Parts: sequence; C-alpha cells; structure tokens
Amino acid sequence: MKTVISAIAIVALSTSAWAEDLSDSDKILCSINTVQLCLEVGECFRVPPAELDIPHFIVVDTKSKTLSTTKSSGLNRSTPASNYVRANGRIVLQGVQNARAFSISIEEDIGVMTGAVARDGIAVAVFGACTDSQI
Repeated sequence: MKTVISAIAIVALSTSAWAEDLSDSDKILCSINTVQLCLEVGECFRVPPAELDIPHFIVVDTKSKTLSTTKSSGLNRSTPASNYVRANGRIVLQGVQNARAFSISIEEDIGVMTGAVARDGIAVAVFGACTDSQI
C-alpha cells in the first residue's frame, strides 16, 4: 500500500513540474502521453497513440471551440466541440464526430488533460499535459 501511495505522490509532483497555468490561454497545445484502450468485455490495454491514429499533439482552441492537429503533423484534422464549458478551473469540450463521442477535460491551474472517446463497445482514455500554444 505504501508503494502505491508513493507512486501516486511522485506522479502528482511530477505532473505539476511539467504543466503550467492556462487560466488566460485561448489556444492550448496538448501532448498525448498515455493511451488506454478498453473493450466491452472488460479488458484494457495500454497502446502507443500512433497505433490508434491519435496525433502526438492537439491544439485546443477555446475561442473557436475546436480540437485540431498541429500543422507540422501533416494530418490536417479538426473537430468542432458541440459543448464547451470553462468554469471552476476546468476546461471541458465534448462532441460527436464519425459516430464517436468525445470528451476532454483540462485542469487550468496545472495543464493536466484527460480525454475519452467512445464508440461501439470500445473506449479510449487519453492522458496528457498542456501548455499555452502562444509561448
């Protein structure tokens, strides 16, 4: 049990070291660090982002309410969010595209991102870190 608590503390401390305050940011660059694929039968697997065609970086534009790939990725993908909320220190974007529901939550004070995509018996959880893209 002590090992689990120590591991959680280390992750929490390291998270705040590489993230930053996004309270005044309108364009946010997020890096995808961890991807977990879960199947309807209850099995989950950690997979590399590229294996699921997930870009390494996404740009969250809170003014246009979109998620998009970076220009340098060459993917030229963009997704509008049908729901956007910025309150209580959190940015949340949700939507549906290509029969997939998505939700992304970003903690403004430390830039930690958590996201999920769901479709036909498959869920993908995405974890990452965000920074102001205007740096």
